[in-house]
Amino acid sequence: MSGSNSRWANLTVSPAMPIVQAIKRMDDVRCKLLLVVDEQRFVSLLSIGDIQRAIIRNVPLTEPVGTVLRDDIIVCRKSDSAATVQSEMLRCRAAFMPILDADDNLADVVFWEDVFADTVEKRSASKLGLPVVIMAGGTGSRLRPLTNVLPKPLLPFGQKTIIETIMERFLQVGCTEFHLSLNYKAAMIRHYFEQLGALPYTLNAFEEDRPLGTAGSLSLVADRLKSPFFVSNCDIVIEQDLEEVWRYHRANNNELTIVAALKHVKLAYGSLVTGEDGLLRELSEKPEWVFKVNSGVYILEPHLLSLIPSGTFFNMTDLIDLLLARGGRVGVFPVSEGSWQDIGNWDDYSRLLGRV
Repeated sequence: MSGSNSRWANLTVSPAMPIVQAIKRMDDVRCKLLLVVDEQRFVSLLSIGDIQRAIIRNVPLTEPVGTVLRDDIIVCRKSDSAATVQSEMLRCRAAFMPILDADDNLADVVFWEDVFADTVEKRSASKLGLPVVIMAGGTGSRLRPLTNVLPKPLLPFGQKTIIETIMERFLQVGCTEFHLSLNYKAAMIRHYFEQLGALPYTLNAFEEDRPLGTAGSLSLVADRLKSPFFVSNCDIVIEQDLEEVWRYHRANNNELTIVAALKHVKLAYGSLVTGEDGLLRELSEKPEWVFKVNSGVYILEPHLLSLIPSGTFFNMTDLIDLLLARGGRVGVFPVSEGSWQDIGNWDDYSRLLGRV
């Protein structure tokens, strides 16, 4: 059951590490949980949820991770039996379990895959049950010439199509009601799902007679959406526990929640700030910024459908502007840059195909 130090070396961070660097580490190691260690002494666990809650509170990303740690973490001791360790891991669905000695030093790390069979899921079964609308009517112009033959939703992505990969993320949290907004090559998409036979979800494919923007087609299914629902573009995949997004949306009484990806931008040159008479005030060598960018995934309350004009080109940003103008609650839930996969252009699509 014992893990090798080399296996968990990249999962350890110092409590002094800036939050932004911890986010990058999570993306690099493709793990949303890190060990916070000060020399040999175990300090705490840092999860992506800890970071997300800090970002929502507007904690600067330059702050050290030690400022956002929780006290209510689960660890095991060297004196614990193998059965106890397994039981604790199963209870909290931990990717790994830190094992501490009597002096609170990190003695070992036990990984999920070393303890449980592949058939045992890390996460407990969720029954979120919210409807999902997928905007699948675009022409996929950035992926031509492939999309001259196949519509973007049916392009391969690993062992499945793009649209099935997106749907799978929602199925994992118990969302089984899908509405597909179609336009470009709609008949081909309908035929694809028809030939799949019996499906473990319900599927309602509806068609725009002309492009209606990223929100306009919602007016065509307003009579079917009576509860809060997800909306997703059909060229992005989010590696995020969507149930956490729903909890945030509900806890904050949001009317609309945007899932935002953190985007790191680094200038390749020194930046100069000047004042009066062109005198230098500040010099920053290759500065770096972190922006929150719209990922293309949302949660909407059903009453917002009344704000979407029928048969009119209308983007999601138009709806958001209306909400902001009347003081509505629009929340932003952050995910790391590596958790957002934009597969709507050639460079990203070809790069991501090598990872799936």
